[in-house]
Amino acid sequence: MPEQCEKLAFVFPGQGSQSIGMLADLESEARVVATFAEASEAIELDLWELAQKGPEEQQNLTANTQPLILTASVALWRLWCDSTQLRPAIMAGHSLGEFSALVCAGVIGFSDAVRLVQKRGEYMQNAVPVGTGSMAAIIGLSDEEVNTVCAEHSGEQCVCAVNFNAPGQVVIAGHSGAVDAAIEGCKSAGAKRAMRLPVSAPFHTPLMEPAGQRLQEDLQQLSLSPPQIPVVHNVHCQTEAQPQKIKQLLVEQISSPVPWVRCVEQLQAAGVQQIAECGPGKVLSGLNKRISRAMPVTALHNRDSMNELISHPGDLSS
Repeated sequence: MPEQCEKLAFVFPGQGSQSIGMLADLESEARVVATFAEASEAIELDLWELAQKGPEEQQNLTANTQPLILTASVALWRLWCDSTQLRPAIMAGHSLGEFSALVCAGVIGFSDAVRLVQKRGEYMQNAVPVGTGSMAAIIGLSDEEVNTVCAEHSGEQCVCAVNFNAPGQVVIAGHSGAVDAAIEGCKSAGAKRAMRLPVSAPFHTPLMEPAGQRLQEDLQQLSLSPPQIPVVHNVHCQTEAQPQKIKQLLVEQISSPVPWVRCVEQLQAAGVQQIAECGPGKVLSGLNKRISRAMPVTALHNRDSMNELISHPGDLSS
């Protein structure tokens, strides 16, 4: 029988963790093959081919990236569940990763989620015309300093902090002109780096509200279940047991900031001592090390890292 470990949390990455050749060393794993086949059939797109060969511009299209990362994350979760009886006590996901967490927690059916996040990507891209919005990374300022600069450059145009990824690492987004002005404002305020990101839409801003409205219509057609494992939601950094409330949080999330630092702090407050990043790459592992050194992070992106955590779980079972 599965054993829930009160000291272990799983976290799931969002966009930006994809790469050509992701999970390539797991191509012989039947569980991984079956998971990618199931997702590919759901949206009529060969996701394994996209993961291994791209091309990169196709892999980075939001409507492709979102189902691709969700599928990779769920494949790794299923492989973990096949390999050990150890289960996390709590989960969280960064933006898109929240959908992966909810699938793994038994809230949303996998095929439903793959179709849903593909549409989510389309809605987010289409909410704002290409070139109208942008995002930028700000390194070396406090959250308060970034918020102040954004407030100074918001008027007829919108710019706001949208991802609080780690102390001193904040992403801003909004109308392109306002973002450019805020970049210069952050530099003047002492930012170590302030640079545009290669993203064509201002995710997690109020400009995404039309996308949220369309996503809400799709969510109304789905039946969600109470979570078997609690999931910390981006919107309020708390867990939620009611499926209808979870639906509303997913709608709000699309146009709300992602306070990732607070989400990780909530995991720590719940008694977590070890975090496993379940998805391609190591993006969250890097961020989480900057948030709290008290919670070691293992990126479960291949069989070796998975076996290492299973074989040497420290005092997780105590």
